[in-house]
Amino acid sequence: MHSQADWPKIFSCEFFPPNTDEGMHKLFAAREALMRLRPAFFSVTYGAGGSTRERTFEAIQAIQAHSGVDAAPHLTCVASTRAGIRDILDRFRDQGIHRIVALRGDLPSGMREFGEFRYANELVEFIRAETGNHFHIEVAAYPEFHPQAANPERDLRNFKHKVEAGADSAITQYFYNPDAYFRFIDDCEQLGLDLPIVPGIMPITNFTQLARFSDGCGAEIPRWIRRRLEGFGEDRDAIRAFGLDVVTDLCRRLLDGGAPGLHFYTMNQAGPTLAIGERLGLTTA
Repeated sequence: MHSQADWPKIFSCEFFPPNTDEGMHKLFAAREALMRLRPAFFSVTYGAGGSTRERTFEAIQAIQAHSGVDAAPHLTCVASTRAGIRDILDRFRDQGIHRIVALRGDLPSGMREFGEFRYANELVEFIRAETGNHFHIEVAAYPEFHPQAANPERDLRNFKHKVEAGADSAITQYFYNPDAYFRFIDDCEQLGLDLPIVPGIMPITNFTQLARFSDGCGAEIPRWIRRRLEGFGEDRDAIRAFGLDVVTDLCRRLLDGGAPGLHFYTMNQAGPTLAIGERLGLTTA
């Protein structure tokens, strides 16, 4: 049984596939700048029901071909069939992909049927059955618990099912309370779960956007942080400066406490993540 501090520390970054060619060029520029963080991989999200599938394929193909860093596409299973997921896995293998972020995903608007998969552990189990150990499988973890979970105990059991189905490591939802992460790790260790659980980090650059995201995904913004951000009004420079201090301190506490790396939700911007990396001494010149 490993402690989190025993695992090698890795750093990674997440992008979303833009809808326009201009947005894709900006993503590639951000990817190039973020090479200074020496990332282990770049992940790329996947829209509800695969709605951004082709843009995801385009982004991961470019990352895989031109950056020298592994691309890790997200793969969601809600509203999917086994045959469809099998085709996607074959396409990933053909592209030289060796890492996947396996997620349940959200049911697309207007759809009522989940399809042939209901839960992420079923997707993980299917990937393992179809491809053996070809893919390193990342799964999601929720230190503050999934917003749709009936209770914390059930959410922990669901996470355990994903690990037992064949997950190699996990990335958490973002959070701003390090105690939530460390308590979650303690709970996982008590369940005998032996895998690296990397904290997800969301830089703070826009309070309105952050509040909307957080309300939707169940990530708590501590009251003292929320009140300070509200007090800055439209002063974006003050929000960014305060956010940089808060998130850098969070990252430092996590790493000092044994977290096995950091996964940055970049929102396709390099600057905020690089600023944090520079303060932590993680970036190259």
